[in-house]
Amino acid sequence: MNSSPPLITRRFLAAAVVAVLLAHLLDRWTYHHLMHPAFQNTDLGRLLRIQGFLPTWVAVAAALVLTDWPRRALDGGWSAWRRGVLLVGSAAAGGAAAELLKIVVRRERPGAAAGAYLFRAWSDRPLSTAGFGMASSHVGVAFGALAMLGYFYPRTRPVCYLLAAGCAFSRLAAGAHFLSDVTVAGILGLLVAGWLWRKFPPPVIA
Repeated sequence: MNSSPPLITRRFLAAAVVAVLLAHLLDRWTYHHLMHPAFQNTDLGRLLRIQGFLPTWVAVAAALVLTDWPRRALDGGWSAWRRGVLLVGSAAAGGAAAELLKIVVRRERPGAAAGAYLFRAWSDRPLSTAGFGMASSHVGVAFGALAMLGYFYPRTRPVCYLLAAGCAFSRLAAGAHFLSDVTVAGILGLLVAGWLWRKFPPPVIA
């Protein structure tokens, strides 16, 4: 019996490894050349950053529930709640995975050492994520939510991924994260959304 992962999974993992390695190589360059703090105070900067704000997706999930509510009798009510729950769950899980990784990796934000890597000792606030950058929880939320939205509406995926990448760029422009921070967070969000979609597939409606 072949227990190897599906081809698409192997390709994704290979691409993820390459992306993370390249991001680490470009961390210092992107920190010094892409940082533009004023961007986050522009309308576009706020629009992109809010993709990583969990309450944004709670509101979108509520709209989905209201849209799906007429279908609630199909399977005991789950049809009405499914998309809303999956959207919020994917966003929250993407952000939570990034927060957990912060505690494990313990790498400070790039501003702590002018773009150089700086790690905090375990003896210093072992369970606090304050000041940590790897990985970006904003980007984890954004990719988790927008990847799930792309599963709901496949034709919108280019726009969804563009918005998620825009959230990542907003964190780079703010100088709050290295390129590798947002790259890893994006991968976490994609993995979370893909796992939830496979775990809770859409119901088959006769």
